[in-house]
Amino acid sequence: MDGWMDGWMDGWMDGWMDGWMDGWMDGWMDGWMDGFMDGWMDGRTDGRTVIYAAI
Repeated sequence: MDGWMDGWMDGWMDGWMDGWMDGWMDGWMDGWMDGFMDGWMDGRTDGRTVIYAAI
């Protein structure tokens, strides 16, 4: 029973941590990219043409 509980807890914690880290990283990257792009666009009016050209 101990072995089963250990395995279950390990698997649950691994899955929870993976999901939490994925969500946290996604949100962090989204926020960072949004802020970076906003600042870059404000500072460089000609940056808009570069972005449209890339699309």
